[in-house]
This record gives sequence, structure tokens and C-alpha cells, in this order.
Amino acid sequence: MLDETQEKLCDENTTDFSDLKALILNCTLKPTPQGSHTDKLLGIVETILHRNKVNAERVRVADFDLAPGVYPDMTEHGWDRDDWPKLWEKVDAADILILATPIWLGEKSSICQRVIERLYGHSGQTNDKGQYIFYGKVGGCMVTGNEDGIKHVGMGVLYSLQHIGYTIPPQADAGWIGEAGPGPSFGDEREDGPPHGMDNDFTRRNTTFATWNMLHFARMLKDAGGIPAHGNSTELWSEGRRFDAPNPDYR
Repeated sequence: MLDETQEKLCDENTTDFSDLKALILNCTLKPTPQGSHTDKLLGIVETILHRNKVNAERVRVADFDLAPGVYPDMTEHGWDRDDWPKLWEKVDAADILILATPIWLGEKSSICQRVIERLYGHSGQTNDKGQYIFYGKVGGCMVTGNEDGIKHVGMGVLYSLQHIGYTIPPQADAGWIGEAGPGPSFGDEREDGPPHGMDNDFTRRNTTFATWNMLHFARMLKDAGGIPAHGNSTELWSEGRRFDAPNPDYR
């Protein structure tokens, strides 16, 4: 799965990442066991994580029944079934969250959008410092398709993650698109040579950079005990702390 350069980077790594947990949510529209081009790209990411002893899990979101809504458990708001609480346990435990999605009509998949909405349902929760619950966690995304839109999709996903509190490292997105129009997708076999996209240096480089940057930022945040709470604690703000901010003059 990894090329020579990627293997060498893993072999030469001296940082201990073994206490980190990563959750990869594949937001393909295809349930298991249907093939997923997004899954094939994620194989590179997951291999790098595992080679560095990260506790990484890849989940196909289409295998779950996620009710629409922006509350932690939508069975409390009129829906008969909601599998999100099962996924939330994994999200809550992860130091790194990677959202992966195909491109449809220039946008992230409907499943990816629903995941973001369900994440938003927890945005009012706080950690033990009084910060929003996603502070101290790292986010990133992977994108596949055969039309233009990687940067557009990455922009939307990464903005959403940082808005609710995730830390986004540099170049925390990567993807592959083939020629515009109908054609092969990432990982499709061809008569001669490696599967489509596997030999694309640009995609391999960006996927590698994104994965390592997420690892490095997760390591730094965990070692630092998260993000300092001065100036960003909702609990302290509610108690009247203003962190030296001047009071507005209403005169």
C-alpha cells in the first residue's frame, strides 16, 4: 500500500504515537460490503497510522442509521432509531478525526454533511477545563471523485471541524480526482500498471503530509494537556471572567 518513500518515513520515525487514537469515518454512499474508492485512498492513511502504532479504526458510516438533526440522540426528538450515539462513543474517544468523502455534484456526500450536523449537536458540551468538547482534538479530511472539487469540499469540511473546536494542522486535506467526466475512480484497476491514482505522486505526497501533520499536532496537543484554557473557557466566562478584555463603553 505504501511506496518506498512512505515506508522510509515510517521506518525513520522516532516519535511515540502509540497512545493516540484515530477515527476515520468513510462517508461513501455505499454500505459494506460494496466497494468504495474512498476506502482505497484511506488505506494509505490507515497504513501510515498503524505503522506508527496509532490505535486507528476505519468506519463506514453508511452501515449506521443516523437520524437527521443537531441533537446528541434524536430518539429523544421524535425519531424511532438513531445509531449516532454508538458512533459518538468512538468520536469522543479519538484524538484524531478524519472525515473522508466522495464528491457528488461538486459537494461532499450527504452522509458527510449529516456527520457534520451530528458533530455540531455536541458543540455545546464542554471538557474538564470548561472548553468546548472538541478542543485538544485534531481534524482532517480525504476526498475522492472524478470531477473537480477537492479544495471546495476540503474547505467546507475543515471549516466545519475548526468551527466546533477541532485543531486543523497545515495541509490537513488530500484527495484524488481523475479526468473530468465519466471515467475511472481512485483504485480502479487498469490493464497495465498500478490502479488509477496509486501512482499519482501529488496525491501520495499530499495524503502523506496530511496524515503526518495530523499525527504531529495530535502528539503536541496531548503532550501539552490540550489547549490552554485562558481566554476560551465557557465556564469561566459564565462566572464573569473576561480575561482582561475591556468592557464596552455604552455611553
